[in-house]
Amino acid sequence: MRRAVVLFSGGLDSTTVLSIAKNDNWQIFALSFNYGQNHQHELTCAARIAKKIGVSDHMVIDFNLQQIGGSALTSSIRIPKSRVDSEVSSSIPVTYVPARNTIFLSFAVAWAEVLNISDIFIGVNALDYSGYPDCRPEYLDAYKKMANLATKAGVEGKVKLEIHSPLVDLTKAQIIQKGMQVGVDFSLTSSCYDPGEDGNPCLTCDSCILRAKGFREVGLQDPLLQKFGLV
Repeated sequence: MRRAVVLFSGGLDSTTVLSIAKNDNWQIFALSFNYGQNHQHELTCAARIAKKIGVSDHMVIDFNLQQIGGSALTSSIRIPKSRVDSEVSSSIPVTYVPARNTIFLSFAVAWAEVLNISDIFIGVNALDYSGYPDCRPEYLDAYKKMANLATKAGVEGKVKLEIHSPLVDLTKAQIIQKGMQVGVDFSLTSSCYDPGEDGNPCLTCDSCILRAKGFREVGLQDPLLQKFGLV
């Protein structure tokens, strides 16, 4: 069985990627991060989903990006609310966490090298999203080239690292459709930047708005909203 490290936050996108890999018969080593984010609900979701789907290992790595700050997700910067589509797509938002995917991928590359794994999956998306620079295909291509130059396995030619991003060119609606095809239970996922204590979504942050847009375009009610009685 092919083996892969899958970056996994417990959100809609990463759960879809995890399910795609599982459906394609990859043996999955899921990797999540407690990086000092202001809310921990996504990690609770990740643990539940990983257990339900079934993975060979689910590692949670702890480090603290609050020490660096610079993002509404790791500091006291206010999370934008109730923005229209043109505002969401006009510039890089304050919810961007500096170098986050570079850091996440570095941990994934390290674990993959130890496990002698050559494949990493990540749920980045360059369309219908908030303009994060580390979600673009050219970023992933550059990172893959760097990683193959920077690892013992790559230099010795034992492993040629591949980074799979099956959602990168999809809209949120297309991601939801893909998730439904591979059996994702979206009621278990969390997308909100500012959830309540029980994980109930705020409905007004950029991520909630983009998620709602996706379900609306598919013509379905979000099962997460049904779960919390918000529809």
